[in-house]
Amino acid sequence: MTLKDFTDEWQNNEPTVLVHTSGSTGKPKPLRVEKLRMEASARITCAFLGLKRGDTALLCMPLDYIAGKMMVVRSLVCGLRLTAIEPSGHPLRGLKEAPVFAAMVPLQVYNSMQVEEERALLRQIKHLIIGGGAVSSELAVELKHFPNAVWSTYGMTETLSHIALRRLSGEDATDWYEPFEGVKVSLDEAGCLVIDAPAVCAKTLVTNDIAEIATDGCHFRIRGRRDNVICSGGIKLQIEEIEAHLQPFVNSQFMITKRPDARLGETVVLLAAPKDIETLRTACKEHLTKYEMPRMFIAVDELPYTETGKPARAEAFRIAQQ
Repeated sequence: MTLKDFTDEWQNNEPTVLVHTSGSTGKPKPLRVEKLRMEASARITCAFLGLKRGDTALLCMPLDYIAGKMMVVRSLVCGLRLTAIEPSGHPLRGLKEAPVFAAMVPLQVYNSMQVEEERALLRQIKHLIIGGGAVSSELAVELKHFPNAVWSTYGMTETLSHIALRRLSGEDATDWYEPFEGVKVSLDEAGCLVIDAPAVCAKTLVTNDIAEIATDGCHFRIRGRRDNVICSGGIKLQIEEIEAHLQPFVNSQFMITKRPDARLGETVVLLAAPKDIETLRTACKEHLTKYEMPRMFIAVDELPYTETGKPARAEAFRIAQQ
């Protein structure tokens, strides 16, 4: 979808626009979402960040998904000056000046950190929000020293982008997400996050994210997705937690998934490039518990990611079954 396609759709007489889920756990699904609620979401984000009319904003995400659409809506509703570029892994390449506001996926931020000119621009962005996937502990350590505001977002297509942010930079960096005003959170019986955000979502939303809520009843943090649990020999393992335990000790890209096992029920599987398998095998032996240790290491030419930069968990699981 082009920027003109979306702005035409936004300006027509229909009360809704078509969006698609990211497809991180399966095939992307189409949804019709209300323009009035998208406007409300845009105003909430801009007010929280203190963005003002005339501030520059960078669109570097696909417009087929909610993250890209909401950058356009924020610009239209709040008077931001939008610069739209072709989505890529290096969104700052070729830019002469940093925008005031930008939204990126973790992979875009990671790639930008590897190039001196891009890293310099990244540090100059006054309000950088990162969504579409978990920010690794290694990346979080680097971002903590950024001079401006860097945030990790929590949200999904159904909540019209994010409903909570957590600070990654500066002395206020934290593991806890702060919900926007008017958003309430709780846990269901399975420990999954329940979101009540009437301004952006008509119904209370029960997520698949296993969460912990702080003693204030407001702030929360995410352990991982319910469908990313590996039940191995009676032990429940969270895929995202295994990845987080291993990431500080390796420079290689990898992905944890699972496969059925006749004896244990399910076993841990690691996917990585052929050149990295032996290094990762050694790191796993040194830094993971015996329960977390992958029973299988699979070499892949390319790790599976969605168009929005999230790990394509369903595809990773399929690879592990082959």
